[in-house]
Amino acid sequence: MKKRVVIAAAAVLGLAVCGFADEAIPLEATGPGRMRTGWGTAQAGKSIGGLDLRVGGTTYARGVGTHAPSRHRIAARGNALAFSARVGVDDETHGRGSVVFRVIADGKVVAEVAAKGGEGAQPIAADLTGASTVILEVTDGGDDNYYDHADWCDAVFTFKDGTRPLRAAEMTRQLGILTPKDDGKPRLHAPARYGVRPGHPLLFKVPVTGVKPVQLAVSPLPKGVTFNAATRVLSGTVAKPGSYPLTITARNAKGRARQKMTLVVGETIALTPPMGWNSWNAFAGGVSDAKMRAAVEAFVRLGLDEHGYSYVNIDDFWQKNPENGRSDPTLAGPERNADGTIAPNARFPDMKALADFIHAHGLKAGLYSSPGPYTCGGCTGSWRHERPDADCYAAWGYDYLKYDWCSYGTVATGEGHERHCRPYRLMGECLRAQPRDIVFSLCQYGQDNVSAWGADVGGQSWRTTGDIFDTWPSVYGGIRAQAPLWSYVRPGAWNDADMLVLGRNVWAGGTDFDAGASRLTPNEQYTHMTMWCMFASPLMIGCDLTAIDDFTLALLTNDEVLAVDQDALGAAAARVAEDAAAGTEIWARPLADGTFALALFNADDEEQTVRVSFADLGLVGAWAVRDLWRQQDEGVFDAAYSVSVPGHATHLVKLTPQKGAGLAPGVRDIRR
Repeated sequence: MKKRVVIAAAAVLGLAVCGFADEAIPLEATGPGRMRTGWGTAQAGKSIGGLDLRVGGTTYARGVGTHAPSRHRIAARGNALAFSARVGVDDETHGRGSVVFRVIADGKVVAEVAAKGGEGAQPIAADLTGASTVILEVTDGGDDNYYDHADWCDAVFTFKDGTRPLRAAEMTRQLGILTPKDDGKPRLHAPARYGVRPGHPLLFKVPVTGVKPVQLAVSPLPKGVTFNAATRVLSGTVAKPGSYPLTITARNAKGRARQKMTLVVGETIALTPPMGWNSWNAFAGGVSDAKMRAAVEAFVRLGLDEHGYSYVNIDDFWQKNPENGRSDPTLAGPERNADGTIAPNARFPDMKALADFIHAHGLKAGLYSSPGPYTCGGCTGSWRHERPDADCYAAWGYDYLKYDWCSYGTVATGEGHERHCRPYRLMGECLRAQPRDIVFSLCQYGQDNVSAWGADVGGQSWRTTGDIFDTWPSVYGGIRAQAPLWSYVRPGAWNDADMLVLGRNVWAGGTDFDAGASRLTPNEQYTHMTMWCMFASPLMIGCDLTAIDDFTLALLTNDEVLAVDQDALGAAAARVAEDAAAGTEIWARPLADGTFALALFNADDEEQTVRVSFADLGLVGAWAVRDLWRQQDEGVFDAAYSVSVPGHATHLVKLTPQKGAGLAPGVRDIRR
């Protein structure tokens, strides 16, 4: 039976619409996360400040809050009939702010309402019959956009029976697999510099692609280091600090390759952002020893280690869990042993044996804990057991620790900055005292501008945002959060934009942590991977490796894209140009070889041309442009470069200076 819905608001306002309409589509069902806002991220049923929608003392259960200037495009395709809402400035501004709401159909303003803070919500309605494109726009009221928290309350579109607005993936062409097929020639993908502390165990698996078998050699080997050509693993210890140049050669039936790598023996580790896989997005609270071993085998079978991924990390739920243990006996039992050491749960019978298994594949092993009494999932944390836990991790042979704030807020002491950094300084000192390198990953969601002090407390990376999910609002919000943080990044000190949400993951699945296909469109996944590499973020894969598809694998293994993330200069990208009206951004980062990586990002729903003016970026002369995803040269350009970029996609290029090209006089850094 077809639905018949009375659109009372439209009728009351005398619109030229049939008394009955077939589909009532609330604004929040049209993807509010796609709404461009002057500040914050629009979300269903909430003000831009994250509170209930409230205008003039009245609370509204439905609608979307935004901030001027704001635009939201609806692809109606001629199927829309009407729009109605009640609009106003949210009460969270305490009477401040003034805005203008507009409904624009095919470029013509068909409804407009001005509103000020402290006023009640006003009705707005429009006849949309025949409109191809509808835009909901909010501008400031002529007095700048401070406190312009604008609410579209009880907002509803009416569409012809059986029709609806286009979804994001339908509004623009979607990119397929761009990474070229491997031609079989040997290619080495080692970082230019690799750090290890004096006297600490070295474990480095040489990343190389090409048709097998590939014959490898490394020379000269520092005293105390050996190379196993069969396993591709450099191991041993180097007692004396210093820089040790190595030459890696590879040969197969298709040809030869050579690469220089410097082994840097000193106090700084993680000279490039860590790359690997983390269990949470694949298994969440259902992780086990068996699943970890299967992930390791899939990791190697897929060849991720051949592209430079090296860490395999167990997230939450390897410990005991008092609450969940009541219903799940595998999580029950004493949380610590008689000597105070932490007791893994029954799913993990031998933590050292698991680390040894990971190491036997030439990979590094990682763990998870919290400075609080319990982790985010309610498992045992490290509070008041920091040193014995660090000793235990080292004795088991783990190489990485993700340390998640979680319950620490309930026991934290001190004020301000000291309150935030104290638990990380403590664990940092405990890890630094161990006889092996353990990368310290701070996870406290960017509180107290952790980028400014994370390295000072012993961290090699630190989360800059809350958790990232496989939705466009989440990924886009993560991108925007990085804009002011680029200057803190350097070798051994990385802004962590969170795990990659590509491929099958628990957030997209059904119940009981079932992994499902990513909710991100293909274009959005390209933007996600591109921008994380531009940020020099650690790249921690989160999908189920045992069920990975060709598209996801191609995203994760494009070596020219990964080389941007792993560049030895360690300089993160900054947003160097933005057209807020068009929704386009240009991000740039200098690379160690004197070239520049540029990301041309189209945050708009529909495809449009993105143009780069070299002069505006502080560049002079002619530049060769290479498309890194397609791994092909596009030509030499002497003033500007432009390309058509699909909606929500990002085009990644490398600029190589031609004779006489470089930074303009007075320009020291393209990012400033």
